[in-house]
Amino acid sequence: MQLKYWLSILLISIFDINAKAQVKLNSRVIYANVGQIKGLLPKSFNLCVGAGRANEGLRADWQRQLKKAKEECGFKYIRFHGLLSDDMGVYFEDKTGKPIYNWQYIDALFDFLLEIKMRPFVEVGFMPGALASGDKTIFWWKGNVTPPKDYKKWNDLIKALTEHWTQRYGEKEVANWYFEIWNEPNLKDAFFTGTQQDYFKLYKETASTIKSVSPRYRVGGPATAGNAWVPETIDFCVKQNAPIDFISTHDYGVKQGFLDVSGDVGTVLSQDRNQVSNNMHRSKQQILGSALPNLELHYTEWSSSYTPADPIHDSYHEAAYILNTVKYASPHVNSMSYWTFTDIFEEAGPRATPFHGGFGLINYQDIKKPAYYAYKYLNQLGDTELQNADSSAIICKDAKGNVQALVWNFTIDHPGDSVNNQVFYKRDLPAKTLAPAQLKLEGLKPGKYILSMYQTGYGINDPYSAYFKLGSPSQLTIDQVKFLKKQNNDKPVQQITVTVGASGKLEKLLTIRQNDVFLITINNMP
Repeated sequence: MQLKYWLSILLISIFDINAKAQVKLNSRVIYANVGQIKGLLPKSFNLCVGAGRANEGLRADWQRQLKKAKEECGFKYIRFHGLLSDDMGVYFEDKTGKPIYNWQYIDALFDFLLEIKMRPFVEVGFMPGALASGDKTIFWWKGNVTPPKDYKKWNDLIKALTEHWTQRYGEKEVANWYFEIWNEPNLKDAFFTGTQQDYFKLYKETASTIKSVSPRYRVGGPATAGNAWVPETIDFCVKQNAPIDFISTHDYGVKQGFLDVSGDVGTVLSQDRNQVSNNMHRSKQQILGSALPNLELHYTEWSSSYTPADPIHDSYHEAAYILNTVKYASPHVNSMSYWTFTDIFEEAGPRATPFHGGFGLINYQDIKKPAYYAYKYLNQLGDTELQNADSSAIICKDAKGNVQALVWNFTIDHPGDSVNNQVFYKRDLPAKTLAPAQLKLEGLKPGKYILSMYQTGYGINDPYSAYFKLGSPSQLTIDQVKFLKKQNNDKPVQQITVTVGASGKLEKLLTIRQNDVFLITINNMP
């Protein structure tokens, strides 16, 4: 009996030693020394964020959500379609054809933006009906996508509006804005009925008119889908002496097409984990190799998918997708504007279900998705980035000596062409457990710290998985909304007091699963 006992103890000890050795062998080590500085953290990730159209910005729920996103995610600019569309009531003509301008709705919207300390990234478009050369429209709200029938009247409108902004907000303020001419003119069957040369004419006329009000105002384009027309736009502006201060374009991480308003076509996530970041870097290289190498580069739309009916937007996978793209793209761009901050988005009309694959970081009922927390965690990083060799971590410190470590796993578990996103990401997708990750910090000042850990991933700050387990109801009751918000409220998953000794070292073991995201903050005790 005694021999069996000691044999069992020996076997348990051997198993324990082997298990620890295996953990140590397989574990991911994320190391940083507080004294080894990489530089200032690139903040292009939250310079700008997108929204559907200007008219939606007049709604109380849209404004409430934007105010919260500004506070927690730190967005500084916002871009949207349809500023000049007929539902904004901007342009009319009397019986004699004399223009009538009306800034009422624009003023209400822009006053609100400036009140919450945000600025417009002005997308100049679409065409007012009374100025349109044709009747081609896009979306449920019928944005006219034809060139102006009278360039003098168009230029007069643009000049009058720019002068109005100058008078209302001051030249110094408006000089901080961006003016982007049109949206995705390379999609001829969708956003612009003219040719590339027609767009270049529209660009030059519009940009020159804005600059005539103040040469300090920043203009740019071509706002293309799929990284298109970058060299061509620069070449045109150089040859035609057209003003340009920045290049803008768009990109999405799917394999097919550019526009799918209804979601009926189906999308497939690219298996290239760095597709979007590589394209952003490529566009930057095109600018650097051009005759205008100092132009700013703004990605005024980007996301994993270009359709507002793709469940990847609701999934916990999206948070890790965002962080992977941000880490590799942010040093190469001036802004990368996530499309969009809210599901209050009506390209295909009002949506009927609470989680429908909408672009937004937040759904209709103010429920924050995992993608929201990716931006919230990014915004909590200090301004100084520390050297760190891990491919899926950003470690920073702030002026007070507090340290923040943003750590994630990004795994593409989508099988590829065999299934659409609309099928794959709509299911319950439990995350596989990985080997633990070890966060190792050195160079900390001895003393006591409060270590707080926040997380988003499968089942944690993951309202879609909880919604799925509710049976995916077509409408949420008040109690269901309260339940989803309470269950996904971003409270720390752990908060402890730690003591750093004379060695200045601190270690934290992370139990990590596929596509988990952790924010670990290490703050000096008051």
